[in-house]
Amino acid sequence: MAWPVHIVAVGGLVESDEGKILLVQTMRGGWVFPGGQVESGENLTDALVREIKEESGIDVTVSSLVGVYSNTCVYKGIDGITDIPTKVILDFTCKPTGGELTTSDETTDSRWVDKDEVLNLITAPAIRTRYQAYLDYNGKTAYMEYVTRPEFIVNLDRTV
Repeated sequence: MAWPVHIVAVGGLVESDEGKILLVQTMRGGWVFPGGQVESGENLTDALVREIKEESGIDVTVSSLVGVYSNTCVYKGIDGITDIPTKVILDFTCKPTGGELTTSDETTDSRWVDKDEVLNLITAPAIRTRYQAYLDYNGKTAYMEYVTRPEFIVNLDRTV
């Protein structure tokens, strides 16, 4: 039997003391909160700190686990051959500790956005759903299973 393959990713909901949320604009995904794939041998929080710094220029401390998400959609990658496997995504709240807003080879813009204005910028259904889980966070971690293709469908939504 072949070992299962998953992509593990992390997302950072970085909120300033003024109640603003850090967003980055990606080349292909529009506005999102920063994050990305955990590299081999890297722990989750180190990966998140690295991804946020790389994408936005902002240094953070990681606080609370807000949500765990399984994107069980398997689809062909950009090359049309490689299967992109199930993704397991963990979203954490973070506090900024320094740095200056910048962009990267993955982002075209980065900015602080009023918490109640974020959903006006985010268009991807999965990212909107995960941000709403952050807004609804009451100390219990959200768990969702969804697919993003051919359309976004939430198959399981609960807290743990």
